Amino acid sequence: MNVKSCEKTEKSQVELLVEVGPEEFEAALEKAYRKLRRRFRVPGFRPGKAPRKIIESRYGVEVFFEDAINEAAPAAYDAAIAEKELRAVGMPKLSMEGDITRQGFTFKALVPVYPEVTLGQYKGLSAPKVHVEATEEDVDARIKQLSDRNTRLVSVDREAREGDTAVIDFEGFLDGKPFEGGQGENFSLELGSHSFIPGFEEQVEGMKAGDSRDIQVTFPENYAKDLSGKDAVFHVTVHEVKEKDVPEIDDEFAKDVSEFDTLQELRADLREKIAQERERTAQREFEDALMEQVAEGITAEIPDVLIEDQAQQFLNNLKMQVRQQGIPYEQYLRITGTDEAKLLADAQDPAVRQVRMDLAVAAIIKEENLEATDEDVEAEYTKLAEEAGMDGESIKKYFTKERMKNQVLTRKAIAIVADSATATEIPKAEETSQEENP
Repeated sequence: MNVKSCEKTEKSQVELLVEVGPEEFEAALEKAYRKLRRRFRVPGFRPGKAPRKIIESRYGVEVFFEDAINEAAPAAYDAAIAEKELRAVGMPKLSMEGDITRQGFTFKALVPVYPEVTLGQYKGLSAPKVHVEATEEDVDARIKQLSDRNTRLVSVDREAREGDTAVIDFEGFLDGKPFEGGQGENFSLELGSHSFIPGFEEQVEGMKAGDSRDIQVTFPENYAKDLSGKDAVFHVTVHEVKEKDVPEIDDEFAKDVSEFDTLQELRADLREKIAQERERTAQREFEDALMEQVAEGITAEIPDVLIEDQAQQFLNNLKMQVRQQGIPYEQYLRITGTDEAKLLADAQDPAVRQVRMDLAVAAIIKEENLEATDEDVEAEYTKLAEEAGMDGESIKKYFTKERMKNQVLTRKAIAIVADSATATEIPKAEETSQEENP
């Protein structure tokens, strides 16, 4: 292999001109012959036993050229990348140059490479940061969440009303014909949750176990395009009506839902936790705002493949989330009235922002000579295991050491930006209103 030329082109691409010599090509031809020889039928020879020269004389000297090129070109390309110490970030575009003979061949490779990144300002920045606090109303809301989690549903023999859960069968009809996705059995519907089509839940109210009713609704205009704005009839049968059995909020409740003996202790703990959670959120938003400034300030010619790969990753994440919700991906596309091309197009701008962010973080790591020690990585494993409620060894089965190392380095890079930054307080709503209305 001989790299005849190596030239930088636009958008962080490098054009290589690579020559595969006679020895390498001959070795590739021999491999191609051994792989394909049983396909050729030559009089006087059993299948696979005809010598290569006989096959070439009968079928043409170029008979093994294509497979030999497919064998030799990738190896030559890899060797050329290594020789020139290029950091390729995508598949190259290959094209043949000149004639292909027994003496070898030459090909051109257009290679997208990791871009050279010049950092702008990344220290001494400023960004707004929310002042956080936990009020009594916040604690009340958290207590209600605990109460809701410990609320039981008990069956009642009466008409359903708002707040109850009705266990129903339903089947939807358009112009008297059932439509796909309009059926359900033993479905638990909380009345007043607004989880169904507008007007549906209100018409279930007043029904008792054993009742059946036809419910008329109109699908919203922003619904799936094959149902949008259409009138439908649902035949509904109620099997059971359940009401909430809400626990009393007292010291006994505190003992049941926590390690505390009194409601006062539980409320104090919740207030502290809410404040800590909000501080973490405020800090994360502060850091995000700073890193967006850093990402916008870098100078780099970003190859298209990095953005395309990131957009595809966003799409893959969406597909996984849809599957986790139990919805087939094709059905999701139908419901949302979109297609994959539109999803990829919508992902382009976020992909650009994410790629610039990744490049900025990597550039800071390089500029600051940051390192992730084994102790750092183990601490990261421990932290992740605690958050997931798993032991340290189990968590290592799901997260590679390299991934943990990258997380450590990313956190250190962001810390350098945040530690040198100034937080500006966001004005409270009433202060903003007074300023705007003196």
